[in-house]
Amino acid sequence: MTATRGTFPVERDPACPLDPAPGYRELPERVSSVSCPIGVDAWVLTKHEDIRAALADRRLSSRGAPSNHVVAGADPNEPVAPGVLLRLDGAEHSRLRKLLIPEFTVRRVEALRPAIARLVDEHIDAMLASTEPVDLYRDFALPVPSLVICELLGVPYADRDSFEKQSALLVGVDGDPEAFAGAAMQVQQFMAQLVLSKMESPTDDLLGRLIQRGAEAGANLTVEELVSLGITLLVAGHETTANMIALSTLTLLRRPEQLASLRSDPDLAPGAAEELLRYLSIVHFGLFRYATEDVEIGEETIRAGEWLVAALSAGNREESVFPDSDTLDLTRNARSHLAFGHGVHQCLGQQLARVELQEVFTRLYSRIPGLRLAVPFEEIKFKHDALVYGVRSLPVAWD
Repeated sequence: MTATRGTFPVERDPACPLDPAPGYRELPERVSSVSCPIGVDAWVLTKHEDIRAALADRRLSSRGAPSNHVVAGADPNEPVAPGVLLRLDGAEHSRLRKLLIPEFTVRRVEALRPAIARLVDEHIDAMLASTEPVDLYRDFALPVPSLVICELLGVPYADRDSFEKQSALLVGVDGDPEAFAGAAMQVQQFMAQLVLSKMESPTDDLLGRLIQRGAEAGANLTVEELVSLGITLLVAGHETTANMIALSTLTLLRRPEQLASLRSDPDLAPGAAEELLRYLSIVHFGLFRYATEDVEIGEETIRAGEWLVAALSAGNREESVFPDSDTLDLTRNARSHLAFGHGVHQCLGQQLARVELQEVFTRLYSRIPGLRLAVPFEEIKFKHDALVYGVRSLPVAWD
């Protein structure tokens, strides 16, 4: 790798917290060499076509974990534990992903839509029955996807508060290493007990079916694999969607003309979900990859043994792909966005996230037409130090 030209862009501009870190646009075009917070040098890709090419290239391994380049104390070279889907490559990754794919097909997820719609309505009812202001993040955005993923996995919802607190620690960037280790241990112990109970008494839920599917394929999943898969699905299944719901609502409240168009035409909801996924890019630090062979990208050669970061938020704001990219346009065809990644590691739960967002967009703003911020925008606290971007709370009221 050539001498570094700068440091990896981490901070979003406090004056423009809904936009990607401005540092991406200060980097040389296409492929840049930077120093990452974790202490390694990496190439950074900011062009949409380069990012897609890199994420589709199986010579670029995900073994370092999606965003470990910004996690304090992380070791990107530590051995990959069994079942850690986000860090596995090749045959092991394919084996586990194939067992999971039947749970997230369009048909299966669409069958969940009525139940998701009921959950959304129930939580809107609860908000309307509450005393204003209400924290839309804590009282609506977080519990809806948490309930959905708990139901899918067969996790007792009574345990929600515990795993939500631990999950928040697990997706932090610069937290206390001891707190992180403690949270990881608690989540692993919880999931291990759940997996063991389901292995002893089969259940008709995702984990139960995964156990059965592995047995039928003649490749029984180990407890360790099931625990890792369960934790990944549990954390990713609610953290990302919860933050998207809250951050999308904040964004729309800041753009009343876009919100009005969505409220008046619910058919805009599917396109609105794609555009907001593009515009907000909540996996805001990008995806970390390791070159197992020399790879040509743009005008650079990423050598075997070098690291690379695919800057999703930069690619999602590329003018040549999304004209007037810094403008939120709910009528835009944004399906080529990179919010769910690309290639063999593209988000398995993307269809579930789409349905959850669509049902929220269809119901929340029409049922509470006078929804508004209960505090000045400048008082909203953002998760600058988390792998999944969002707000820490979203106080709202309504007219």
